Amino acid sequence: MSLTSFSQSISSSPYSLYGLGSLYDSDFGTIPSIGSSGIALPSNVFINNLNPASLAYLPLNHFMFDIGGKAIATTYESGSRSEKRNNFQFSHIAFAFPVTKNSGFSVDLKPYSSATFKISNLKLPITDSQEYYYLTAAGSGGLNNFDFSYGYRFGKKLAVGATATVLFGNTSDDRAYLISNSITTISKKTDYSGVRATIGSQYQIDSTFTIASTFKAPTRVKASKVQTVETIANEVVTTVESDVASDTDDYYMPLEIGVGISKRFKNNINMTIDYEKSLWQSTNQSELYGNFVNQDRYAFGLTYSLKKNARKYWDRVQYSAGANFDTGYLEVDGKRINNAAISFGLSLPIENTFSALNISYSYGQKGRISDNLIKENYHKISINLSLDGIWFVKRKFE
Repeated sequence: MSLTSFSQSISSSPYSLYGLGSLYDSDFGTIPSIGSSGIALPSNVFINNLNPASLAYLPLNHFMFDIGGKAIATTYESGSRSEKRNNFQFSHIAFAFPVTKNSGFSVDLKPYSSATFKISNLKLPITDSQEYYYLTAAGSGGLNNFDFSYGYRFGKKLAVGATATVLFGNTSDDRAYLISNSITTISKKTDYSGVRATIGSQYQIDSTFTIASTFKAPTRVKASKVQTVETIANEVVTTVESDVASDTDDYYMPLEIGVGISKRFKNNINMTIDYEKSLWQSTNQSELYGNFVNQDRYAFGLTYSLKKNARKYWDRVQYSAGANFDTGYLEVDGKRINNAAISFGLSLPIENTFSALNISYSYGQKGRISDNLIKENYHKISINLSLDGIWFVKRKFE
């Protein structure tokens, strides 16, 4: 498939045409600023959404709340033109609290994917023919995650956790196919629902070094659609189907395996390194215009703070930087749709608790200009507000 043109109203990646759309990176706390790494970080000062085992380190009597959003400025480039678009996205809302001194629980709601796109006059070949047809398509919607997570710590070194994810949402897809002098329009709305399980672990080798792993189980997301099909030829409109409900191909999520390390140096520098593998090929599903391939993701991050428990405000600010590279899970015209990004950020403390305003900036590139594919250059600002409240503590002074 060659994405040779795109309209003036793109609000998301044109690659969200595939599957359930482009996947979100809805990360909490300081994670966006450290390259979206942190599988081995504990949830001791913010909610870590990358590993449910981290909840075992929630401090007693602390109730944590996290909400975030992002602003993205993207330039789309093809071999013949470019276009700039801006959009704003809700990232997540989450809260967590300790159940016992060795365990914690969290609930969060976040988007999983976005299928918002608009493409005009895309020229595509007809199979086993020298002829072409033209596709115009527009879509909206996506899938959401509703997560329930629990983590438990055995002693001081080993923590394990599990997440039950409820997946739900719908997509609307309107397409028009122009072949010779005939136009076929297909309008469909598809509803999706499913559940997924994740397990994770963290092991502290010593007070400065932690290793961790996560496993996301493969699952099937059930789908059902309502569809209307019409043809237009010689100015005569013929309705083939009108709001016909039927089953459609279910969507399959792969087994995903992640490993990570966290290492602290001199008490004020912390390094995180993650690697994740997603086995998309084993789902045995394909797209009309591309193929699902196994995905590798690498992430690296550093945080630095001047002093611990300092009195001066700017001495308590945490500075962060990171980078990540993702091979992508789509292959279009034999080309991988990969993604690479760098990030920088600040964690600005609020009062004398773990509350903080986390601000990060990322610059990245997705796709490529090759065989008329589209390359995305994006600037992203993420803002996460992490609030910490101390509950169930008796007053010492009235």
